Amino acid sequence: MARILLRKAITPMNDRLRNPLLFHIVLALLLSVCGSKTVWAAAPPNVVMILSDDQAWGDYGFMGHPVLQTPNLDRLARESLTFRRGYVPASLCCPSLASIITGQYPSRHRVVSNDPPLPPGMSQREFMASGLFETGRAKMNEFMDAAPTIPKLLVNQGYLALQTGKWWQGNYAHGGFTHGMTVGNRHGDKGLEIGRKTMQPIKDFIDDATAKQKPFLVWYAPMMPHDPHTPPERLLEKYRAKTPSIHVAKYWAMVEWFDETCGELLNYLEEKKLAENTVVVFTTDNGWIQDPESPKYALRSKQSQYDGGLRSPMMLRWKGTIAPRMDDTTAVSSIDFAPTILKACGVSIPPQMQGVDLRDGSALQARTAVHGECYTHNMVDFETPANSLRWRWVIEGFQKLIVPHQRNEPEAKVELYDLKNDPFEAHNLAAEKPAEVERLSKVINARWNP
Repeated sequence: MARILLRKAITPMNDRLRNPLLFHIVLALLLSVCGSKTVWAAAPPNVVMILSDDQAWGDYGFMGHPVLQTPNLDRLARESLTFRRGYVPASLCCPSLASIITGQYPSRHRVVSNDPPLPPGMSQREFMASGLFETGRAKMNEFMDAAPTIPKLLVNQGYLALQTGKWWQGNYAHGGFTHGMTVGNRHGDKGLEIGRKTMQPIKDFIDDATAKQKPFLVWYAPMMPHDPHTPPERLLEKYRAKTPSIHVAKYWAMVEWFDETCGELLNYLEEKKLAENTVVVFTTDNGWIQDPESPKYALRSKQSQYDGGLRSPMMLRWKGTIAPRMDDTTAVSSIDFAPTILKACGVSIPPQMQGVDLRDGSALQARTAVHGECYTHNMVDFETPANSLRWRWVIEGFQKLIVPHQRNEPEAKVELYDLKNDPFEAHNLAAEKPAEVERLSKVINARWNP
C-alpha cells in the first residue's frame, strides 16, 4: 500500500524524468528513507460526511433500540471511534448543519435559524412566496460566505468536494464545494433526490475524483429519515406489525431505508478499494421523537432544549489509523468534526473554529463542558444573534443546565438535569440544587453571555 501511495504521489515526476529506470530508482530511494507517516502524508485521506436528518439519538441498533434495525450503521459504529454522547449545538436543521460545516457555534457563524426574519403582518407561507424571502436568504448566505468551512479549506489543498442532500445556503458554492446538487432552493432542491431516488451522483463523483487522482470530500446529507415519511412498502410492512401507530411504523421504516443507503455508500468505498484511506464521519443534524398520533414530531425533540432534539451518536472511522472504540461517557460536539477532519487531512485549523480534534484524548479531557444555543425558527433580526435566542445550555459530565433567554422565553424556568440517572430529563433538579445552578450558570456565561 505504501508503495502504491508513494507512486501516485510522485508519478507526475516521471513525466519530467521520461526515464522509467530513473523513476524507479527515485521511488526506491524515497521508500527507503521515508517512514510510513511520511508516505501517508503524501496521500491525504478522502473524507465522507454522513449526516442523518431528524433522527432520535436512541434510534439505532447499536444504541439499544429494541425494534429498529440499522445493520450498516451498527457496522460503522463497530469500526469507528464512536461517541454515544454526541451533541449538536442547536436542535434545528439549518443552524445545526452550519455549525457542522464551520466548526462554530451559531452565535459565531450567525446562521442561527432556519429562515430570515418574518415581516410584520405576513404569514410564513406568504413570506416564502415573496421576494423578501429570497432577499433574506441571500443575507443568510453571506454569513456562510464569510466563514471558513471544511470544503473551502480542503479545496484550497487540492481536494474536490461534492454537496448532496440538505443544504440551506443557496448554491453549493456558498459552502466552498466544487461540485453539488443544490443550486439555490431553501433547503436542497435537486439535492434532496439523493438517497430517496438515487446514489449515482456520489458514485460518479468518486469515480471522477479517483480518475483525476484527486482527494475528495463527500457531503451526504439526505432528507432521511426526515418527513415526508414515504418508505418503500417492503420496509413499511416490516414495521407495521411491530407498532399500533402507522406514523411510528413509517418513521421506523424511514430510518432503516436511510441505513440501507449508508450501506450502499460504504460498500462503494470498499468496492473501489478506497475505504482504508477515507475518513468517514457520522452524526445527525437534530433529534426527532415521532408523535404516534400524527405525522409530526413530539414535544421535547426537534426545536427543543432537550436531549431528544440535541443528542446524537457521533462516529469517526479511518481504517487502520483510528482504533475502533465505543465511548459511553465523554460528551462531544458536532463542532468538533471540522477541526478533526482538517487535522487528519494535514490542514491548519482556523482560529474561528471552536471545537477540538476528536482523536486527541488529552484535548477532550481538558475540555470540561460542551455548550449549545437554541434559537427561534425565523430570525428576529440579522444583526444580533441574541435577539433570536431561546435557550443556552451546558453539559458538564452528566449535569445539564438549561437557561432560557428572557426575550423569547419569558415564562420558562431554569432547568437542571442529571443525565446519568435521568437520561430523558423528567426531573428538574434546579430548585433542589441552587448551588449547582449558580456554578453552571457561570460556566455558561463564561463562554457567551448575551
